[in-house]
Amino acid sequence: MGLLKDLEDKILIADGAMGTLLYSYGTDCCFEQLNLTHPEQIQSIHQAYIQAGAHVIQTNTYSANYIKLQRYGLEEQVKDLNSAAVKLAKKAAANGEYVLGTIGGIRGTGPSSLSIEEIKRSFREQLYCLLLEGVDGLLLETFYDLEELETVLEIARSQTSVPIISQISLQEVGVLNDRTPINTAIRRLEDLGADVVGLNCRLGPFHMIKTLEEVEIPKHAFLSAYPNASLPSYVDGKFQYEGDAEYFKNSALLFREQGIRLLGGCCGTTPAHIEAFSKELHGLQPITEKVVKKRPEPVAVREAGQKPEISLPGILKERRSVIVELDPPRKLDTSLFFEGAKALKEAGADAITLADNSLASPRICNTSLSSLAKAQTGVQPIVHLACRDRNIIGLQSHLMGLHTLGLHDILAITGDPAKVGDFPGASSVYDVTSIELIKMIKQFNEGVSLSGKDLGQKTQFTVGAAFNPNVKSLERAVQRAEKKIESGADYFISQPVYSEEKLMEFHDAVKGLPVPFYVGIMPLTSSRNADFLHYEVPGIKLTDQIRERMATFKDDPVSAAREGLQISKSLIDAASELFNGIYLITPFMRFELTAELTQYAYEIDRQQTRRIQNV
Repeated sequence: MGLLKDLEDKILIADGAMGTLLYSYGTDCCFEQLNLTHPEQIQSIHQAYIQAGAHVIQTNTYSANYIKLQRYGLEEQVKDLNSAAVKLAKKAAANGEYVLGTIGGIRGTGPSSLSIEEIKRSFREQLYCLLLEGVDGLLLETFYDLEELETVLEIARSQTSVPIISQISLQEVGVLNDRTPINTAIRRLEDLGADVVGLNCRLGPFHMIKTLEEVEIPKHAFLSAYPNASLPSYVDGKFQYEGDAEYFKNSALLFREQGIRLLGGCCGTTPAHIEAFSKELHGLQPITEKVVKKRPEPVAVREAGQKPEISLPGILKERRSVIVELDPPRKLDTSLFFEGAKALKEAGADAITLADNSLASPRICNTSLSSLAKAQTGVQPIVHLACRDRNIIGLQSHLMGLHTLGLHDILAITGDPAKVGDFPGASSVYDVTSIELIKMIKQFNEGVSLSGKDLGQKTQFTVGAAFNPNVKSLERAVQRAEKKIESGADYFISQPVYSEEKLMEFHDAVKGLPVPFYVGIMPLTSSRNADFLHYEVPGIKLTDQIRERMATFKDDPVSAAREGLQISKSLIDAASELFNGIYLITPFMRFELTAELTQYAYEIDRQQTRRIQNV
């Protein structure tokens, strides 16, 4: 009869999880690779679901796309893995069960730097592989990003007339990550040509049913639901799902009451869960009318009570601005740090920046020192926030803490990998890139968390981004800067520059960008310091001339420091003609050097102003 014809007057039972079931058996690899290496295992799971009562099964192809297979070095096997998966499912469906070609979402729950064009290319390849094998329909599942799902649905609809099931995944009841109400999203997918629309993954039966209570029965499509078994627990180094089949049996009629026509399972579900659905709904007709709960009107998000004292991007558009990096100490004595913060404030620095465990070496928490420095000296702190040390949960918690402390200026950075620091065996998290972190921070400024949850207040963060002018290809560096600007970067802070030629090249490369720059300048203290920076610190390069000048005083530390100051002053002279922002980096807590350079930078500015007035 056909899948859509059956759904007109039947509730069809779909299968359950594949990946988590394989994982529970002890498999921990690329599950799609098993289509070729262990086909009998995949086919036996299909058969188990069919025996449990499934009328619809899906191919083991959730991650069988170019982008996800790259993680395992299998990106050249897209066709083989998808083709094998369809053949296995069809072989199992010997009694006329429907086989859906599964394509999973690529963008996850966090912000993504993957472009839509990259996703389109990967999607099309997998789509054609599945269609060539003659699937009975397509299952687009676990899409947290509505833009991505709408994009791939349009492509799929333009290429085939087979039924398409489009399923959204939510982290919060009733709303997507971008705060789109679920009913609105369902209607949009129906308008784009989805034959079945619904939800899968993340939510268990309880919260999925609560979400479905806000969903109207579509006029031209059917509703589907694939709930998770439960939230996973972590026992003896493995994830476990503990939701039992009896619970699924008790929720089956509730799904029917919400108008569901296609009911299956997602993470943690087994043939026992599917059998529970099948037995409870056997012979029952789907409902055609329901009372829809109206979604509560969103509460207006309040502006933050405490606002930033000054706007660094605003200052840079009007006058010279000097900010100074003063790293948190490695040891617990903070007296020198606070002495430096006070001296830099008195020297006129607009702000001090505090690194986040630079070079992957542990230091006193920069948030703690920022809060104390602001309270004790009145200096404005810029808190570096690295992606290396915190997962998405930790980053969001950290942002909430910064807002609560009234610390509104952030430098979003990727962070040096753990292997370069004191503990090379430590894990580098990198749940997000610096570009994705910028997006996250800007979403907080809208009063919305990464999951789409209302934060109750809008944060007022100003976000700086890092720029390295010392790379081989400035063109590529500018392209990355443009992505950061698109994500919301308000200004840039550069790595230190050590030649006037590089300053000119740097200026010419970025002068067309719409946000201001702080030019990094770090005084050298010795010849060894110069060589170390040049040869061992990523992102910093010195000219031969600079290293030769410092080598002249390799046995005279006082003269070497004086020469380092002179080099920095000449660089400030050149930079002042090109940029309004000067970013001074304090070496080895020698804040007297950067305090002197701060005063010098402002004096240069005053001299330039007097010259203009006298013309």
